[in-house]
Amino acid sequence: MQDTDPQSLAAAAVNPAAATLFRPAMDDARLAAWLRLERAPGIGPHTGLKLLEAFGGIDAIFAAGVDALVAHLGPAQAGALAAPPSGALERLVEATLRWRARPGHHVLALGEPGYPELLAHIPDPPLLLYIKGQAELLAAPMLAMVGSRNASAQGRANALAFAEHLSGAGLCIVSGLALGIDAAAHEGALKGAGSTVAVVGTGPDLVYPARNRALCERIGAQGCIVSEYPLGTPPLPGNFPKRNRIISGLAAGVLVVEAAVQSGSLITARQAAEQGRDVFAIPGSIHAALAKGCHILIREGAKLVDTAADVLEVMALSPLARWNAAPVRRPSAGAAGPADSMPAGAAALLAALGHDPAEPDDLLASLGMKPALLSSQLLELELAGLLERRPGGRVQRVVK
Repeated sequence: MQDTDPQSLAAAAVNPAAATLFRPAMDDARLAAWLRLERAPGIGPHTGLKLLEAFGGIDAIFAAGVDALVAHLGPAQAGALAAPPSGALERLVEATLRWRARPGHHVLALGEPGYPELLAHIPDPPLLLYIKGQAELLAAPMLAMVGSRNASAQGRANALAFAEHLSGAGLCIVSGLALGIDAAAHEGALKGAGSTVAVVGTGPDLVYPARNRALCERIGAQGCIVSEYPLGTPPLPGNFPKRNRIISGLAAGVLVVEAAVQSGSLITARQAAEQGRDVFAIPGSIHAALAKGCHILIREGAKLVDTAADVLEVMALSPLARWNAAPVRRPSAGAAGPADSMPAGAAALLAALGHDPAEPDDLLASLGMKPALLSSQLLELELAGLLERRPGGRVQRVVK
């Protein structure tokens, strides 16, 4: 099998549609060669891409010999890459081939047919992607949604509602399968036509966190799971910051729902901006720690949004999205809202709560209410999903 010239390879690396014109489907031997490159010590996405461009393709790299490799690598790296595959690598290849043979399982290589077009444009695209589920979603218009793992009830409600609306309009929602905002975004997206893609920080055969196992199984059946890590890779701490570039790289834009000042979500949003993606952020209370990261992003140029329609309007104009949104529909003045499910007599309490965390003692003072009645009404609101308990005994309104 002949490799293509460097110019064709470079075109494929940024345009998988072009790749289909000259690249065959990846057979077992080719997959074994890609695994050999990807698992070689000291070879990451940057170095791997440099070698592919220098030699013109995966086959040519292993036909080059140590002397030719040394021109692009250190002697130790070149020797390791040219050495015969180890027993561990051969076992990994065998396991990967068995995994790929199962229905709905795929392995995509950079520059090969099916590799996501936008992801191929980033500075360090993964050399291999392991796919479980509806691989065709990777060609759909995507929006990433990220946020805090320790999300508030309001943040989770916002993520679910935004994702459901945006997925219903045809956008595929990309997130990272973490607890909190990620999980809520996946849940909401599964309710719409656009579905969802989960980019994980483990091998494609593992689930992390375990609490999201049922959600992961639903995504594998109705959406798509993506990993750059080989089978058996555990949830190492360094994996998750690395996978964030894939979350933003797959999407035409990134929406940050909740984020603290020091958070991975801000890193993802800034990577997205560097990749030329639209960045959106939902504002919150000036007193909420999980709103401060969003406020920082807005000051840095992120688009402030308070409805899904705000996102759709921008995405419909995005040259990266290649997608026409469904007509934007904003809620009418008479649309049903939280008051429809409000417990009797609780309107005054909700008005006094506002939207910031409140101390029960302050509510007693402002309402002139007996402690027992206040406690009862707070419990009713909590059971109705209109209030949540916050650290330090404070309470906060939840808007649905």
